[in-house]
Amino acid sequence: MRILGIDPGSRITGFGVIETRGQRHGDGAVCVAQGVIRTPRGEFPDRLGAIFSGIQELIQAHQPTQVAVENVFVSRNAASALKLGQARGAAIAAAVSLGLPVAEYAPRLVKQAIVGRGGADKAQVAHMVAMLLRFNEVLAEDAADALAVALCHQHTRQTLERMQNLQG
Repeated sequence: MRILGIDPGSRITGFGVIETRGQRHGDGAVCVAQGVIRTPRGEFPDRLGAIFSGIQELIQAHQPTQVAVENVFVSRNAASALKLGQARGAAIAAAVSLGLPVAEYAPRLVKQAIVGRGGADKAQVAHMVAMLLRFNEVLAEDAADALAVALCHQHTRQTLERMQNLQG
C-alpha cells in the first residue's frame, strides 16, 4: 500500500509518499518520495492552483492508494488559519478529484503516533521519522511532517484492521 502524506501550507506544502509492507507501526515502511511544493509569490488563487496541480502531479507520478492530510492548527491569527484551511482544501480536492480516499489527522494525534506524546516539537518528530524510515540525511521540516502524517495513517489503519479482525 502506498500512502501520500500531506502537510499543507499556503507557501510551502510538505509531501511524503511511503510504501508499507509490515504489520507493526513503522515496520516495512519505506520512503518512496518526499519534499515540498513551493507556491509562487503573487495572488493567493495562483498559490492554491499550484498546490492543487502539484498534488495531482505527485499522485500521478507515485500512484498512492490513500492520502492522509494534517488538519488545520487553529492559531491566534484568523487570517492565517483561513489561508491554511484553503491550502488544505486545494490538496484534498486534488486527491478526491483523482478518486483517492482521504483521511485527516489532528497535529497532536500525529505527534502522539510518531513520538509518543502529543506535545512533541518539530525536531522530535523529524528525528523519529528519520529513525522509522532509516534516513541518514536531515529532512526538510515540512517533508518530515508530511511523512509523519503518512506513518500516522499507516499505524491507525493497521490498528483499526486488527480491532475489526478481533470483533468479527
